Amino acid sequence: MSFELPELPYAYDALAPYMSAETLEFHHDKHHQAYVTNGNKLLEGSGLEGKSLEDVVRESHGKNAGLFNNAAQHYNHIHFWKWMKANGGGAIPGELEAKIISDLGSVAEFREAFLNAGATQFGSGWAWLVLNNGKLEVTKTPNGENPLIHGQTPLLGCDVWEHSYYIDYRNARPKYLEAFFDSMINWEYVAELFDAAS
Repeated sequence: MSFELPELPYAYDALAPYMSAETLEFHHDKHHQAYVTNGNKLLEGSGLEGKSLEDVVRESHGKNAGLFNNAAQHYNHIHFWKWMKANGGGAIPGELEAKIISDLGSVAEFREAFLNAGATQFGSGWAWLVLNNGKLEVTKTPNGENPLIHGQTPLLGCDVWEHSYYIDYRNARPKYLEAFFDSMINWEYVAELFDAAS
């Protein structure tokens, strides 16, 4: 199985003013494309050809750093584009909202924990909502690392590498995180992943 760059599920300007067309062009067409190109080179001769992307991520972790970094970032970004939509944010589908309230206290507490995870991730990385042994948790990971290698199911992730927000927000990462949570999240896709994992 070789890695392929997916098309964006919306136009480059669909997320404006929260994420600009320029950011998406750089982030999708250059950064994500680089993970695909480099990942395919590193996959050759790795012994993991033909495995699913999730298995490549899990099995390369701790053994083949270059392949892991590119495969994990490819996985993260395939979902990242789907975790956003035009006119996103807003109401969370019922069962998922009930689970958030049950496991994390309230939607407001979940929002605060998620924004805090993204803002306090030192350097590059990701903020996550994961399902871990049947319970929702908010986590963060450095660089391209993702919850798969910790035995967790990622339901929502926000990219806090500078290339995700610097064009639009300069160094104001917390403002980007607020815009992501309040105005860009595709809750239907998060709920779809939650339903599949439950």
